[in-house]
Amino acid sequence: MSRRLRRARKRIETTEGADVSKKLEGKRIAFLATDMVEQVELTEPWKAVRDEGAKVELVSLEEGKIQGFNHYDKGDMFGVDRVVEEASASDYDALVIPGGVGNPDTMRTDENAVAFVRDFFEQGKPVGVICHGPWMLVEAGVVRGRKVTSWPSLQTDIRNAGGEWVDKEVVVDQGLVTSRKPDDLPAFNEKIVEEFCEGRHEEQAEKAQNAVHADATPK
Repeated sequence: MSRRLRRARKRIETTEGADVSKKLEGKRIAFLATDMVEQVELTEPWKAVRDEGAKVELVSLEEGKIQGFNHYDKGDMFGVDRVVEEASASDYDALVIPGGVGNPDTMRTDENAVAFVRDFFEQGKPVGVICHGPWMLVEAGVVRGRKVTSWPSLQTDIRNAGGEWVDKEVVVDQGLVTSRKPDDLPAFNEKIVEEFCEGRHEEQAEKAQNAVHADATPK
């Protein structure tokens, strides 16, 4: 056997013996969405975490399927894995909330969906939110004291809720990952994988508790 062939075989054996475990192996990730979800903001983060070994479930307001949208045009239908009324943050390691105007605008009127989101923060679990998704954070009362980005039209809502709105493609604040729009998805996907891999953030729980207590204090 030639020296070159021996070196090539050694490289193959080294690669085969390397640790190829996926970053999110064993993690269970919830995606919270309903009709009019911006399709790419559901499918691309879904693929990003699933490719890293996570088990992914679509949680929604009702059983059946939800309608995705590509901006103003109808897209694909997506099967619901679990109804939010029966879901618990304790069953998951992390949460993703996609955008689309109608998606979070509908969900923020559902008390079970709002409580589901709030519980992730109170348990210190990482959360990824994009586009109009931060409306859910405002409704859940977990924005106060946090750096957040979003679709620009939400910035007044975020500031009024006590958050600091930042115009960047991705913002990370102690387990909370936010982005503005579909163009930011590459950066968003990279960061949610990173934060979900890190797991629970004590500071996430502390900030959530402080925000809830501050909002409950009589003015």
